[in-house]
Amino acid sequence: MMTVTIYHNPRCTKSRETLARLKDQGIEPKVELYLDNPPDVKTLKQLLKKLGLKPEQLVRKKDHKALGLPVATTDAEWIAQMAANPKIIERPIVVVGSQARLGRPPESVDEILP
Repeated sequence: MMTVTIYHNPRCTKSRETLARLKDQGIEPKVELYLDNPPDVKTLKQLLKKLGLKPEQLVRKKDHKALGLPVATTDAEWIAQMAANPKIIERPIVVVGSQARLGRPPESVDEILP
């Protein structure tokens, strides 16, 4: 069976709902507490490719602004900011094989589940 991974923030309602949805479907995902163990640049690039998103699309703008971070002008700058400040990464991210989806809304992850 293919591994299902969730990049999870237990304080986030959508993240908790997505994790519960996975478990309700009999899936015990690998839980990555990304705030405690931030993804590095390489991992972020892999996640973006699987999500089919540009780096800026994975940034939580409200948190970015609250942290007082400068607006990035390149993909590399956005990725570097996410690696250094994982709080700005949109969540939750569910990964199954070569695909990933944001759990916003939580049911959006259903299309990639085994």
